[in-house]
Amino acid sequence: MADHALVSAAMHRAIFNRGELGIQVAAYLNGELVIDAWAGIADPHGSPVNGDTLFNVFSVTKAVASTAVHLQAERGLIDYDAPIVRYWPEFGAHGKQTATVRDALTHRTGIPQMPDGTSPEMICDWDRMCAAIADLAPIFPVGGDPAYHSMTYGWIVGEIVRRTDPGNRPFGTYVQDEICQPLNIRDLWLGIPERVEPRIAVLRNDNASDPLPPLESNFIRSVPSNVQLVPPVFERPDVRRACIPAVGGIANARSMARFWAMLAEGGTLDGTRLLSPDRVASASRSRQGNDRPDPVYFDMAMPLSEGGFWKGQSLPPIAAVRDPEAICCPGAGGSIAWADRKNRLAVAICHNRMLNLRGSLDHPLVEVADAIRETLGHSKGN
Repeated sequence: MADHALVSAAMHRAIFNRGELGIQVAAYLNGELVIDAWAGIADPHGSPVNGDTLFNVFSVTKAVASTAVHLQAERGLIDYDAPIVRYWPEFGAHGKQTATVRDALTHRTGIPQMPDGTSPEMICDWDRMCAAIADLAPIFPVGGDPAYHSMTYGWIVGEIVRRTDPGNRPFGTYVQDEICQPLNIRDLWLGIPERVEPRIAVLRNDNASDPLPPLESNFIRSVPSNVQLVPPVFERPDVRRACIPAVGGIANARSMARFWAMLAEGGTLDGTRLLSPDRVASASRSRQGNDRPDPVYFDMAMPLSEGGFWKGQSLPPIAAVRDPEAICCPGAGGSIAWADRKNRLAVAICHNRMLNLRGSLDHPLVEVADAIRETLGHSKGN
């Protein structure tokens, strides 16, 4: 295990000088856990964070959902270029019959918007959500430029996996059976069991006073006001227990880093192979359209890969990653994880202070990420 001194100092500065609450970090190098550290508090009562504390990681979960699709493709059960209707006939309603699995992975099915009337209760009902999403009419050209599917992404790719799974398992069960258990990942949940709930850190939303985008904006259509990624929704017991694959993940850093270590190692970890190196490499390639503003995600260029991951860049909200060849996924509020195949490095950073600095690289967790790289002998840009 590497010396944590630099990382611990950076975490404590983030907490005592920069307003963070609790932080947990883990890193794998060459397939070995080399950093496993934490600091701060987990709740308003002052309970200390420890290695088993769990955190909401929001869109970091999209990488797990994407990987499930790649696992089905690895087994010959999914063809990326097949229309989604081959596996899910109802999805073709209202002109979406040409949308492919690859379109789903790359946010090009044309339906980033959530169904009318979406509520917290509705997002807990898998079948109801999938039926409503299948019946959506596209608001962007199917197969055209990307439009970030903030929440619909998870049900689209998750239902494709469920329908191609010979066991027809619920998607959260599939993830546990086919990803977590083979890799000995103990605390990565898409729908928690009741027994782990006491370990979940309490969120504080430091963006709560920020004005929301206009109600007619594409962002609010993709994340409606009553299911925003905020504590009053995502700390509900029913939401915690539901499988919401795009934004509902709950994990600790060591489990999340172990998942990303499999990707950093080219699809294999500790002798267990989930994906081939070629599949991980192809899923990591940059996607066309990255240089154009995304019409949903605040008109930012979205550095997404062909396989449903982000590409690392020194841009918000992924400034912590820096390396443009790494693959990553950021979560609402700042949690992030990434895999750097070139250096065989995987990192996960979890925290319970929700802070989005969309126009700044000055996020407190960037310094923590730099300390991890320095500890492991990597420069900020490599």
